[in-house]
Amino acid sequence: MAKLFGNLNLVVAVGLVFAIIVMVVFAGDPSANAPISAGRVLIWMHVFFGILWIGLLYYLNFVQVPTMPKVPAELKAGVTGYIAPNVFFFFRWSALFTVLTGLSIAIVGHFAHEAFTFSGAGQTNLIGLGMYLALIMAANVWFIIWPAQKKILGIVEATAEEKAAAAPRALIASRTNLLLSLPMLYCMVSANIPV
Repeated sequence: MAKLFGNLNLVVAVGLVFAIIVMVVFAGDPSANAPISAGRVLIWMHVFFGILWIGLLYYLNFVQVPTMPKVPAELKAGVTGYIAPNVFFFFRWSALFTVLTGLSIAIVGHFAHEAFTFSGAGQTNLIGLGMYLALIMAANVWFIIWPAQKKILGIVEATAEEKAAAAPRALIASRTNLLLSLPMLYCMVSANIPV
């Protein structure tokens, strides 16, 4: 057991196999209302990547950023050199995959046009708003937060002045994402559009 749970990749692989088994077993049970379809698999992936993305957004805003000023100077390099780069790797890629799977769901479900133009029913318009909020948030991750963090973390060369200027930009974009995540999550869970 220690070998299994000591290996993150193995745990993820076993979890993935278990999820596939659940999909296959319950696909044949009409009372489970869980047939395997491209739409359902995309929703499952969308939820997984969304939890990873928003979970890391909340970790950054509720834990790491407020705690860093309290961390002794000699320990900060451990966070900025080892923890933060990994956090931002999963943060930015989970944002991208959340958006891509969400857009795929809208395409497979044939409601992308209505959602983006707000020309559908209330649920479709609600998901459209959620999609726009998520697109703004993902753009903040890739085009403001990540470029600023590369400077702050020393991944790219930057002067002390450039690092100092990047920090407030990253914080404002991250707090904007925190703010937008609350209505975005409401839109996503409330729309409940069947695919």
